[in-house]
Amino acid sequence: MVDQVRRKILTTGLVASALASAPAPVFAQTGPGGGPMKFYERGNVRIRYSEVGTGFPLLLIAGGGLNSRMAGLPTSPFDPIAEFKGEYRCIFADLRNAIGGESTGPLEVDRPWDSYTDDHLGLMDHLGIDKFMVLGFCIGGPFIWNLIKRAPNRVVAAVPAQPVGFRQEMPTLLYDGGMTGWGPDLIKKTPGLTMDTVQKFLTKMFRDNPDFVFTVNRDFVRNTQTPVLIMPDDIPAHPYYVAMECAMLAPKAEVSMYPWKEPKDRIPLAVRQVRSFLKAHKPVTA
Repeated sequence: MVDQVRRKILTTGLVASALASAPAPVFAQTGPGGGPMKFYERGNVRIRYSEVGTGFPLLLIAGGGLNSRMAGLPTSPFDPIAEFKGEYRCIFADLRNAIGGESTGPLEVDRPWDSYTDDHLGLMDHLGIDKFMVLGFCIGGPFIWNLIKRAPNRVVAAVPAQPVGFRQEMPTLLYDGGMTGWGPDLIKKTPGLTMDTVQKFLTKMFRDNPDFVFTVNRDFVRNTQTPVLIMPDDIPAHPYYVAMECAMLAPKAEVSMYPWKEPKDRIPLAVRQVRSFLKAHKPVTA
């Protein structure tokens, strides 16, 4: 009887040890949409990304400001992964240093916007992708304009949805949000990083030249030849008048209905417009 109990205890212990040392379940290693989690590294930058679907490449940028991460895409006004993975190769990543994400890298105080664009373009290079389309929510708006500025021959078409812009009556809104809702948490998990560095980074990003869409000026938008479909919003960080000014200035701009998020039964119609826009501008050889 004692031997039987001892054998049972030993067996139970071995099973527990095996379970504890086993690899994480497969579902823990997948991103939104079911694609595998991967990492792209360039120097001291490490970007976590995933991709799902086949077809012409479509870069997706989640909202959430500097806490933009791929997990936020399914909770957007519409889930772009679910909507477009059947037609496009959807690629998405955690933003560098987003809280709750796993992408890391230095705060490049002198070039904050360009450092993020480096990551987006670097990921495309890593995947061997030359031309692509991009759909971005919220902070994705300024990122999209910077992508068009930096790589006009690579961005085939773009959809800034509920884009961030400068609101004159709330000039420090985005800076303040970064100082309270991003910076303190970032320094807690980043040895050696100080709030002084965070403050300089956010100042360069949002306060040194606060105007319009932050990353480009009106002359650039007026002269861009990239087709854009702008989906306006009107909350403090997403000023309607900035989105509409972009739509009126850009020579190849289209604009969605407004409001398109409310009532909820308008969202499928807005998605239908996005789908038609992307299809119309997808290269014929893709």
